Amino acid sequence: MLTDLEKQAIRDHYQNIALSLPNFRPRKAQREMIAAIAHAFARSLVPVEGEDAPKRNGESIAVIEGPTGVGKSLAYLLAGGIMAQTRQKKLVVSSATVALQEQLVGRDLPFVVEHSGLNLSFALAKGRGRYLCPYKLYQLTQLNAQDSLQGFETPSFLWDRKPKNEEIAVLREMADQFDARHFNGDRDTWPEKIDDLLWQKVTNDRHGCLKAACPNRPECPFFLAREMLENVDVVVANHDLLLADIGMGGGVILPSPANSFYCIDEAHHLPQKALQQFAAEHSLNQALWFLDRIGNVVDKVAAVLDKSELALSATEAATALQESFQEWLIQLADVPDLRIDDGKNDSSWLWSNGVIPDNLTVLVNNTSICARMLLKHINSLSEALSSARRDKNQDGSLLDLLSGDLGMLLARSEQLVSVWDLLATEVVAGEAPLAKWIMCVVGDKVDYSFHASPISSAAKLAFGLWYRAAGALLTSATLRSLGNFDLLLNQTGLKSLTETTMLALDSPFDFAEQGELYIPALIASPREPVAHTAEIVQWLPKLINAQEEIGTLVLFSSRKQMQEVALKLPDTHLPLLLVQGELPKPVLLQRHQDAINAGKPSVIFGLDSFAEGLDLPGELCVQVIIAKLPFAMPDNPIEKTRNQWIEARGGNPFMEITVPEASIKLIQAVGRLIRTESDYGRITILDNRILTARYGKQLLACLPPFKRIG
Repeated sequence: MLTDLEKQAIRDHYQNIALSLPNFRPRKAQREMIAAIAHAFARSLVPVEGEDAPKRNGESIAVIEGPTGVGKSLAYLLAGGIMAQTRQKKLVVSSATVALQEQLVGRDLPFVVEHSGLNLSFALAKGRGRYLCPYKLYQLTQLNAQDSLQGFETPSFLWDRKPKNEEIAVLREMADQFDARHFNGDRDTWPEKIDDLLWQKVTNDRHGCLKAACPNRPECPFFLAREMLENVDVVVANHDLLLADIGMGGGVILPSPANSFYCIDEAHHLPQKALQQFAAEHSLNQALWFLDRIGNVVDKVAAVLDKSELALSATEAATALQESFQEWLIQLADVPDLRIDDGKNDSSWLWSNGVIPDNLTVLVNNTSICARMLLKHINSLSEALSSARRDKNQDGSLLDLLSGDLGMLLARSEQLVSVWDLLATEVVAGEAPLAKWIMCVVGDKVDYSFHASPISSAAKLAFGLWYRAAGALLTSATLRSLGNFDLLLNQTGLKSLTETTMLALDSPFDFAEQGELYIPALIASPREPVAHTAEIVQWLPKLINAQEEIGTLVLFSSRKQMQEVALKLPDTHLPLLLVQGELPKPVLLQRHQDAINAGKPSVIFGLDSFAEGLDLPGELCVQVIIAKLPFAMPDNPIEKTRNQWIEARGGNPFMEITVPEASIKLIQAVGRLIRTESDYGRITILDNRILTARYGKQLLACLPPFKRIG
C-alpha cells in the first residue's frame, strides 16, 4: 500500500518541476501514469526471513501504454525513483535502443534531478564485452615487441595469425592512453572506430577473467563500472543486457530481481529480444577448429597441475565430439533442403514442429552427450586451475595465461552444450515446441550451422523475471494490438498473472484537428506487386507537391518495391528524394532537415526501421504515406514453427499473430506524423485491403481519430 509519506513525496517533487519550468503544463495522462506506477510498486511483496518467497501474481507489475507526448520517462523516473528509495530497492531502467539509453542518461535523468529536487544517482550499465581487459592488453603489447610470432605460443587463443603492424600500433596507443588515464577502457569512448576482431583480443568474458587474482584488478574498467552500479540509485541498461542477466540467473550483471523495480521502456520489443537471447547456434567448421586445439591447451594445464587423467578425458571427449560432427557432415550431404543451388545461395532445413528426424535421433543425442562430457571435463580442469592459483608457491603468471586459454575453452564448450541441449529436447505434447533448423552457409568453404530457439519467450520471462522481480513497469507508445493487450501479455508470460495492472492512457493531441486520413481508391492490391508498384508510382506525384516546402515520409514494407518506385518517379521529384540505405541514417536525416530549413521540399523513402523511433516534428514531416500494410512474412524458422504449432491446435496464425502484429506496426508508422501539440498533417495509406479485407476495419479502428477525407 502506498504510504502517505510516499504520496507527499511524489506530489512535492512533481510540483517542484512545475514551479521550476515557466512553460510546464501538468498532463492528466502523466499524473495517471505516475500514480499507477507508484501503486503497483507499493504492492511489492516483501519476503519474510526464513520463509519461502511469496508467490507473485502480477500485483506489483504495471503495463502502461503511453502515447507520444505523455511524458513517460519523467513519469517512471519520478515515481520509480521515489519508490525505489523509500522501499530500499534499485531502479533498473531498460530500453531497446541506444538512442533512448543516451537520452535517459544524458537528458532525462539530469532533468529530473535538477528540477524535481529528487537526489538520484545513476549510471549506464554495459556488458563486459564493451570494456577493455588491461591484463590482456598489456600481454599483447609486451608479447608483440618484435614483429614475429616467435615466443608467441601463449596465450594461444589471443592470435590465430601473425598480427598486422597497424594492429600492434593501435594496441600500443590504447595501452599508452589507458596507462595515462586518458582512456577509461570503455570501447564507446575511444575516439576512433575499433575493428571488432581486434577488440575481441583485448576484451574478456566471465570465463577468461582472472577476477580477484588479476594483477590489474584495481584498474579494471569492467569491475570499476560494476562497483559503481552497486552504489547508484538508478541503473540504465538495454533489453539485451537485462535478458542476459536473467539468463544467468539474475543479479550477475545487474542488481538482483528481488531487489529491483524495473522500468522497461520500448517494451513491445521485449518478446523478440528475449527470443534472440534464449536462442542458440554454432558453426560446424568453427566447432571443428576449436576441438582440434583442445588437446594442446589441456596438455599444458595438465603438465602444470599434474592432472593427466583429466586432460586425457577432455581430449577423448573432444575426439568423440569431432567424430560426431564428421558423421553430421556425411548425413547432411544427402539432405535435399541443404543442397547448394547454381546461384550459390545459403539454404536451410527446418525440422517440422521441432521433432528430431527419426534417422537422426541417435546422432543428436550422442552429440549432446559428447558436448556435455567435454564441458564437464574442462570444468574440472578449470576448478583445479583455480585451486592452484590460490597456492602462493605456484608460478602465478603462467597460471594466469593458462586460465585465459581455459576460459576460452569453457565459453566455447558452453555454447556447444546450449545448442545441443535444445536440439536434443523432445517435444512435449501440449507444450510449445522448439524451433530447430540447420543451415548450409556458402562462403570460401561450405559450412553448416546448427540452430535452436524457443518459439515463445513467455515461460522464460515469467520464471526468470516476473515471479522474482520486486516490481516492474512495461511501457511504450504502442503496446496494444487491435485495441487490447492480449498479444503482449501472451508473448511476455504475463497472461497468467491476473493481478497485473493494465492501463491505456489518452493522447494529449487533438488528432481530429491536427491530422487527416486519406485512403485513395487504388485498383491494384499488394498481392499483385507489379501492378501495385505501378499504381504507387502514379499516385505519389499527385500526393507530393514538388513545390511545397514540407517534409514527406514514404514508408515501404519491401526494399525491392522502394527501389523500384524510386527509379520510376518523374524528374520533378527525383531531386527531392532521400532513400534509406543510400546514405548513413544520420546523414540522410541531416540533409532532410537542411532542405526544410532552407525552404525546400524533401521526401524520405524508408523501411520498417524508419516507421518507429523517428522523430521529425513540425515541417520536417507533414505527410506520411504508407505504401503497404506492414504484414510480416513468416519466413524465418521460428515463425514457421510457431505457425505450424498454432495450426496443429486448430488456430489461425494470420489472425492470431500476423494481424495483431501488423496493427502495432501500423500505429507506429502513423505515429511519425503528430509528434507535438502543434504538429499537423496527413496520413495516406496506399493499400486497398484496409477497406476491402475483413481485418481492415479492425486495423482502421485502432488508428488515431483523424478526420477522414476523400
